[in-house]
Amino acid sequence: MAPESYRYCRFEVDGPLLTLTIDRPEVLNAMHPDAHREFADAFDRYAADPSLRVAIVTGAGERAFCVGTDLKALDATGDHTKPSTGFAGITHRFDLWKPLIAAVNGLCLGGGMEILAACDLGIAAHHAQFGLPEPRVGLAALGGGLLQRLPRQIGMKDAMALVLTGTRISAEEAKRIGLINEVAPAAELMTRARTLAQEILAGAPLAVQASKQVMLQSLARANLASTMHEDYPLAQRMLASDDAREGPKAFTQKRPPNWTGR
Repeated sequence: MAPESYRYCRFEVDGPLLTLTIDRPEVLNAMHPDAHREFADAFDRYAADPSLRVAIVTGAGERAFCVGTDLKALDATGDHTKPSTGFAGITHRFDLWKPLIAAVNGLCLGGGMEILAACDLGIAAHHAQFGLPEPRVGLAALGGGLLQRLPRQIGMKDAMALVLTGTRISAEEAKRIGLINEVAPAAELMTRARTLAQEILAGAPLAVQASKQVMLQSLARANLASTMHEDYPLAQRMLASDDAREGPKAFTQKRPPNWTGR
């Protein structure tokens, strides 16, 4: 599958920055099997392309980031199919060490929350709302590891309040509890997301990826001391890289570093 053949995923490359847009605004960017497959392919491409270093994930239009599963399509077809990498091809992908930024441009409900939780950073428009309505329709948010991620990301009490009540919260409340990093005016959302991406791109790519790997993999260990002796392949690769020598050299010579990712 080539990006130009995607129907529900906009794949836009700007140098080392990739922007992936859920392009189903007529159904508030709800996901169905074909959309899941396209996003899985897009994330495969992002992971495999060394020239792409940061990705922004957002939704088309101003009303919604993603409201989860397309229930009308599900009712019509009965097709629950998702790729092995999970909801939107990202929630069960545990070996992607390149950064992901969620730019939440509106409603972020159910599976939209799954996507957000699978991203590393989040910025939301002022009008965005967040919620997990599953219990109110007799379901639980089991599709993408959200019930496991939320307590780790925002703490148990705030996670329980979101999960058990099914109520929506504002962007400001989402920032207060640590669900997102920043709130921005809707007109400035993508500009701010791209600015954040550029701040990440100022760092050496292998250093950024090694940092993400160490942080995420260390969460699997209860004993902090044991994480200090873990073998982190990307950290070893970073330390042996040309960029690890280029950084100190550029600092000494008082010039911007020339990162090669090698």
